[in-house]
Parts: sequence; C-alpha cells; structure tokens
Amino acid sequence: MGKVVKVGGRGTTRKVVDEAKENWSGESFKEYQRKQKEAAGNEYVSMGRGTRKVKLSDIKETKKTDTKGRYVSMGRGTGRRKLE
Repeated sequence: MGKVVKVGGRGTTRKVVDEAKENWSGESFKEYQRKQKEAAGNEYVSMGRGTRKVKLSDIKETKKTDTKGRYVSMGRGTGRRKLE
C-alpha cells in the first residue's frame, strides 16, 4: 500500500512505517482478544476493586447486540431517531 506516519511520545517522535491492517476494533480485534485470552487462560484477574479474583478462562465472551428498531437521542436530547 503506502507509508503511514505514526506519532508517539506526546507528539515528539514520528515513525514512517508501511501501512498494515489494524486490529484495534471490529471482528479482527475480537479474534485478537480471543487468542490473547486463550494464551493466558490459567492467569487470574482481580475484579471488584481487588476484592475477588477470577480465572481468565472463566470469563464469558460478550455478544454483539442487535440495535435494529432501537431509538437514539438526537439534537441535545430533544429528538429521537429509530435505527434500522
């Protein structure tokens, strides 16, 4: 593809790199998250302000909810629009 400028360190450094497929959102990120979770399956995570701990393998995957037919507020909350 082309070259991309990546800015880091509070805008003080710049790197020019080849453009690559990003995986920070969408289905590709879900797959990345699934692989990371499987790799660290027996690790514990603290939850509830550190009052309990849970294995990563015990945490369920979140489902994508359907937004069809729901309403979204518009214009400072005075109007609404139905999602299709």
